[in-house]
Parts: sequence; structure tokens; C-alpha cells
Amino acid sequence: QVQLVESGGGLVQAGGSLRLSCAASGRTFNTYAMGWFRQAPGREREFITTISGRGAVTDYADSVKGRFTVSRDNAKNTVYLQMNSLKPEDTAVYFCAAEEGVMRIPTTPERVDYWGKGTLVTVSS
Repeated sequence: QVQLVESGGGLVQAGGSLRLSCAASGRTFNTYAMGWFRQAPGREREFITTISGRGAVTDYADSVKGRFTVSRDNAKNTVYLQMNSLKPEDTAVYFCAAEEGVMRIPTTPERVDYWGKGTLVTVSS
């Protein structure tokens, strides 16, 4: 089992950047695919990105491709989400997700086993 704690959210102007971090507990971090979802007010939680256990495989939602970059540091048990060129529509609570023994995070939130509590990102216009 793994516990996830996100940090790095905040208020930023449109066009700005933020980097989110997700610290994970446990000694087998590199056996977990990691990822990020987000949920805007009144909307369903949506898949953003996934990264494989050793970082070799990544994938992104079309809405963030080219602007967001996921990475991980297995020595620090941490996954990052670098967000550039932020838009007001990126405003949401961002959740870290983990899934053991697979290459990628499921894109359907109901299939994800482990979640952080989320960090709020607000992008002002």
C-alpha cells in the first residue's frame, strides 16, 4: 500500500507556470505507475498524465500535451507535474494517483487504487 501527498498548488496568472509534487510512502515506489488527474468544480475527475515505474513511458491528455510534463525521482519517492502556459481552464484540484504493477495509470478514475487528497491550482485571467 502507498500513501500520496501532493504539494505545490496555488494561484498563478494565465501564461504562468507551477510545479506540483507528489511524495509517496513505501519502499517499492518504482513498482508503481504514477499519474495525475484533475477535477474542476462541477465536473468529473479527468485523466491528465501517467508515467511508468522507471519513467520510460509517459502519456498525456490532449488538453495538456505540449504544456505539462510529468517526471519522477525514484530516489526521492516523488513524482512531479511541471505545468507551463497555464490557462484559466486549467483551474482545478489536482490529484496524484498510483497503481502497482502496471505500466500506466488507468484513465478511468474508478479503476485507480491509490489517491492523494489533492492540491488546488487556480489560474487567473
